[in-house]
Amino acid sequence: MDNISSNISSVKDSDFFGLHFDNSFSELPDKFYSKVNPTPVESPKLFAFNNLLARQIGIDFLDTDSGIKAQIFSGNILPQGSDPLSTVYAGHQFGGYVPQLGDGRAILIGEVVGQDGQRWDIQLKGAGLTPYSRAGDGRSALGPVIREYILSEAMNALGIKTTRALAAVTTGQNVVRESKKPGGIFTRVALSHIRVGTFEYFSNKRDMKSVTTLADYTIKRLYPECLDADNKYISFYKSVLKSQADLVAKWMSLGFIHGVMNTDNMSISGETIDYGPCAFLDEYNPRKVFSSIDYQGRYAYGNQGEIAQWNLARLGQALLPLIHENQDKAVSIIEEALTEFGHFFEDKWLKLMLLKIGIQDQQESDSKLLGQLLNLMQKNGVDFTLCFRLLSDVIDLNAEPLDHLCEFGNLFGAESEIHEWVKKFNNRLANSGNSTENIVDLMNSVNPKYIPRNHIVEEVIKQAENNDDYTLFNEFLNILQNPFEEQIGYDGYAKKPSPDQLVKQTFCGT
Repeated sequence: MDNISSNISSVKDSDFFGLHFDNSFSELPDKFYSKVNPTPVESPKLFAFNNLLARQIGIDFLDTDSGIKAQIFSGNILPQGSDPLSTVYAGHQFGGYVPQLGDGRAILIGEVVGQDGQRWDIQLKGAGLTPYSRAGDGRSALGPVIREYILSEAMNALGIKTTRALAAVTTGQNVVRESKKPGGIFTRVALSHIRVGTFEYFSNKRDMKSVTTLADYTIKRLYPECLDADNKYISFYKSVLKSQADLVAKWMSLGFIHGVMNTDNMSISGETIDYGPCAFLDEYNPRKVFSSIDYQGRYAYGNQGEIAQWNLARLGQALLPLIHENQDKAVSIIEEALTEFGHFFEDKWLKLMLLKIGIQDQQESDSKLLGQLLNLMQKNGVDFTLCFRLLSDVIDLNAEPLDHLCEFGNLFGAESEIHEWVKKFNNRLANSGNSTENIVDLMNSVNPKYIPRNHIVEEVIKQAENNDDYTLFNEFLNILQNPFEEQIGYDGYAKKPSPDQLVKQTFCGT
């Protein structure tokens, strides 16, 4: 510890491993945030660090002592150039408006610009009390830290736009939730932490000067292509809608359920943010809900497109005076854009789902073919990920009757209807003009073998909490970096849960 202490003093005055802050959000008026430092923790210990991401954002920690990194990513050390703050925002939570929320346990340390010119936020979650903590303690239990680390890196490997995991530490202190839990701090990297709720906060205060300031800042930072539009605010709004339609369609094509799609959990950057009670489908069911607090099923798997549209309507309301000086005209523009969102989302979702069954040359009848499969999956409680991954095993472009359907057929039990569907499926592919090899390659490139299955995530958390053991965490995380590739010896990670392993509810990190 003495060596670490002596090294810390030099770290404070050093080049900080190539980390050069270039903070812009803190240059906005102070009504957008509160300056606050992390609260030190007793004995932080680093258990995860993302070297690849660190290099991407311009930091070199390869030769750095893990003890020093633990001090840095617990917030015990504030590097030169950092400008810690917590942002304020509002939000519609389960449809009800809350006029002030904000970063209750998160502190933005600052912004860095990577070698590619991309700007990134670096934020500590669980770093202590902020002015927005309300009745909370500003801390995080270790379980949510592990969950977000695994989920965000898995989503990135799956090709879904997401906030990223840079580091994770244990704090050496317990937090009190349902019981005492070991504490942790998560370092999150994001294109930005501006949310739909950030715009709502100022709009509902009728502070349109601040809405304009925020919009101008966001356009310049995230959507600079809109600056040359005839009306940059209309262009900005439509760009946000398109990014969200693309994001949620990709979620659903992989069976992901966000769990709490409140407007304060929707990032303007189009990244997946705030991995609370999120989960991946086991058996396919559009009405599936995991979140323990979603009593009405508002954020069920199949509702996510409509909820995204509802949230974006709230953003449209906040931007109305910027869209057009005539309110009726502004409303008309927003409504038209939201209709476009619906069409784009449906088209994107269908295209992604058809790729999962090997179809690139979309025809009018294909949606019916897909719908029939989904209905059979729901009827028989079929595992979402396994079904699509194994489907390529039953391709027969000669459309000959199959005596058996291998593992794929076993998912449906003795269901004779799946045999009829497979015949239709093969007939359709036979008319595509594509070879079996190309179709299989396509399907295996979009249908992952490995996802962050809920029961394995829970086992990872249990081992870490109870035994301070991160062996399973590291192995699982490594497997998830290549989700579409066959990995010899790790088939157990691709299996669906047994009845006693099934996770029925997930919980918010707070």
